[in-house]
Amino acid sequence: MSKVDMAVDIAGLKLKNPVMTASGTYGFGEEYGEFYGPDRLGAVVVKGLTLNPRKGNPPPRTAETPAGMLNSVGLQNPGVDFFLQKELPRLLDKGACVIANIAGNTIEEYCIMMEKLDCSGVSAVELNLSCPNVKEGGMAFGLEPGMVYDVTERVNERGHKPLIVKLSPNVTNIAEIARAAQEGGAHAVSLINTLLAMDIDIWTRRPVLANIYGGLSGPAVKPVALRMVHQVAQAVDIPVIGMGGIMDWRDAVQFLLAGAKAVAVGTANFVNPYAPIEIIEGIEKYMKQQGFSAVEAMVGALR
Repeated sequence: MSKVDMAVDIAGLKLKNPVMTASGTYGFGEEYGEFYGPDRLGAVVVKGLTLNPRKGNPPPRTAETPAGMLNSVGLQNPGVDFFLQKELPRLLDKGACVIANIAGNTIEEYCIMMEKLDCSGVSAVELNLSCPNVKEGGMAFGLEPGMVYDVTERVNERGHKPLIVKLSPNVTNIAEIARAAQEGGAHAVSLINTLLAMDIDIWTRRPVLANIYGGLSGPAVKPVALRMVHQVAQAVDIPVIGMGGIMDWRDAVQFLLAGAKAVAVGTANFVNPYAPIEIIEGIEKYMKQQGFSAVEAMVGALR
């Protein structure tokens, strides 16, 4: 077998390969430009955007942990309008398939951003539902099925771009949350977002992060992420994008076999800037060795 088909279809969005970046770990791609072009990726999921610019949380806001890292950056970003005017054109000029990740404190904020992005060159929109809903006492949007359904339905009505709902793992029943997203009109789901965690400095007797709690990512979360991806892939009829501790091509293959149609690389970008490219090449080599003619034939091929 000399050539294999690496392309995947995510709700009508055709990607040249199943590997994308996870939001927040690739910025807007400029820092990685000296290593490889963004056009080599299936898609670039940019840093989470808010309606207005945000400074983020006070430092320290990142910390290394055994087999992972904590972050409490607080969605620092220049705002959706700056992204549309300055960052998106540069990515598109380089041939990138761009997915915008958006975060809001109210459903209306999500909707306004969807309208702005719907008129742009982004290929899809990913909803970050780990944000606090200020109108509902601060509970994160993604923790309750009814809330997931409501925000997904409302945002979907305000645009025509494929809508990906990013699921929080900090729930009791991830499959129930995924079904709510599907029923609300999501075209795909992505998971997992980071696990809520903390670390403590025993010498200062203080939390390591200024915000006390942060999101845990990296190899430590992979078994949890794999389990949740497998559960969700069996619970919904829409494509699943898997992420959580993918450090090399072997990890990516595991997610594909568990039912993910594409994968997103996050923490690995900080360790090895070439990680996404090496993962693409590794998947292709594995397919040839195992006799898979197309990536989509691997999806859910767990025995």
